[in-house]
Amino acid sequence: MKQANGSPLNAAEDRELLRRFHKEGDVRAREHLVTRHLPLVRSLARRYAGRGEPLEDLEQVGAIGLLKAIDRFELDRKVSLATYATPNVVGEIKRHFRDKGWAIRVPRALQELNARMSSTIERLTSRLGRSPSIAEMASDLGVTSEEMLEALEVGSAYTTLSLSVGRGGEEDGDPLETIGEEDTNFERTEHRASLEPALHHLPSREREILRMRFEEGLPQTQIAERVGLSQMHVSRLIRKSLAVMRDELA
Repeated sequence: MKQANGSPLNAAEDRELLRRFHKEGDVRAREHLVTRHLPLVRSLARRYAGRGEPLEDLEQVGAIGLLKAIDRFELDRKVSLATYATPNVVGEIKRHFRDKGWAIRVPRALQELNARMSSTIERLTSRLGRSPSIAEMASDLGVTSEEMLEALEVGSAYTTLSLSVGRGGEEDGDPLETIGEEDTNFERTEHRASLEPALHHLPSREREILRMRFEEGLPQTQIAERVGLSQMHVSRLIRKSLAVMRDELA
């Protein structure tokens, strides 16, 4: 991963600073991390300039997202701080626009996919005798698992203005294009990182049930055996957990 100015960010140095902050309470280490990653914040903020908000305000809002990412970062994560911070910064900027009366226009393909999910879940549940996994729904709808997760994540978003549209009305593309070398696993990592804040609002048992359901693809009967609950109870917990996550992501 590189800074916007092209110089490399040393992930090992970041991790040491994160360790000092989280383990030793070293506030100076936190300040150093902010300084090191401000070029990333500025690069992402520039992608949303010219839409009625001063660039300086967007940079300040993005910096809040960076601070939250630093504070939430868990030392056992396998991703770099820059990778984890990017969706947090972008999310904070988008929330700023929503608070100002703007909103994110969910791409039509995702809107249609989200609309088809309910009927697909009902049909597959009836056919399989259990709730379908993300992979099974994706296969039935002819999309990837990542697209299914994205449709779930953005399903409650508002629909007025796309923050991906440039100042001239053309699609600017992904704001992640400005931060350096392309990482083929970045998109998947971003989706996972985006879901982390919502997951943290769930009890550990519910998080583990969702992990087994959507990462391992286990049927509810096997999950029920593992956690010592009835299949019906597991089904209710999954529905309740997804509803909580949708509210948080909205």
